[in-house]
Amino acid sequence: MNQIELNTSNKALQVRRERAVPRGIANATAIYPDRAQNAEIWDVEGRHFIDFAGGIGVLNVGHRHPKVVDAAKAQLDRFIHTAFQILPYDVYVALAERLNAAAPISGAVKTALFSTGAEAVENAIKIARAATGRSGVIAFTGAFHGRTLFTSALTGKVVPYKARFGPMPGQVFHLPFPVEHHGVSVADTLQALDYLFRASIGPQEVAAIIIEPVQGEGGFYIAPTELLQALREICDRHGIVLIADEVQSGFARTGSLFAIEQSGIEPDLITTAKSLAAGFPLSGVIGRAEVMDAADPGGLGGTYGGNPVACAAALAVLDIIAEEDLLARSDAIGARIKSFVETLSRRSDVPTIAALRGLGSMIAFELTTPTGEPDAETTKRLTSAALANGLILLSCGVFSNVVRILVPITVTDDVLDEGLRRLEAALVEVA
Repeated sequence: MNQIELNTSNKALQVRRERAVPRGIANATAIYPDRAQNAEIWDVEGRHFIDFAGGIGVLNVGHRHPKVVDAAKAQLDRFIHTAFQILPYDVYVALAERLNAAAPISGAVKTALFSTGAEAVENAIKIARAATGRSGVIAFTGAFHGRTLFTSALTGKVVPYKARFGPMPGQVFHLPFPVEHHGVSVADTLQALDYLFRASIGPQEVAAIIIEPVQGEGGFYIAPTELLQALREICDRHGIVLIADEVQSGFARTGSLFAIEQSGIEPDLITTAKSLAAGFPLSGVIGRAEVMDAADPGGLGGTYGGNPVACAAALAVLDIIAEEDLLARSDAIGARIKSFVETLSRRSDVPTIAALRGLGSMIAFELTTPTGEPDAETTKRLTSAALANGLILLSCGVFSNVVRILVPITVTDDVLDEGLRRLEAALVEVA
């Protein structure tokens, strides 16, 4: 073992990372964790950080929740893998039952489990195509649905998700996502859909419309209830499958188990991942039984899909959400963050803060120039300053000027308040 392998500094590990890992896998930071608990992280050099990123929305119940750790350990003592398609197992079935009962879909519901969010989305499209006998799919600008080739086609942003990867799969169409302060209304979106049906693909050729009830990478923009109601009616009229992509917004993040519940609209399929299993790779498609059963036996699945250890962790996550009342806690945290940022936005010693928004604790705000233009440069400097102040903070958005907060919902008030103070210090520093 050479000297660099013995060195545990962030700098030394980053050198090793650059030699061993391709640059196409980007890192938001060069911080290497040594341990983590709830909403706190300590790096290999012993420095303390407060986590406002939550593994990109994966850690709604925090790092290493004791119930998740215990559930995973118990399953490890039983068995780790059999492949559900070969030897099915109880924890997969139990989790499917729990998700079916919790889904905001009336009637009979079924669930298929996979490994990643992109895999869930791809399988949702496969299911919709099998159920309708059609091929077209409609998504939205600003959407993020994954990095596989087909989910990259669905994703509504070119750089970095589509750039230089050649032609995207066909039969994918995009509508403008309504954001009033970007000049796009619900009426504009619906008019674009009408034009799309007239000019590019008839509704009788569309298998699915997929939408994030709250856009993730796109900037935490909330899909207006008016739009979701219109999409539901259009899908019903034309026999189109409506898919709610809840990969980032699910499992208590928005103050409900699924964000779409707050619109009163029932989708046909829901894709889930991220906080479903508290960091273990697990995703799923939940949907109306008659739609889910459209695929032939063997048409769905995957070697690692619904891994038993991940399923055990997910069952613990559902217990934690109920036992610790995390739906109410998410709303309370969100209100606390919004109030703090709203107060900051009135100060003259911080950058211009605009468009504060969010459901539950899925909170975002934008940094703009004094004239209201998106300020990507200041946003980039803010995330760097926050890191220097011991706060893990992410940006997002089509214009790269959105600051998003995905702190674990289990965060204590003291740690949350300290994180907000570190955010304040970073904002003052970059003003």
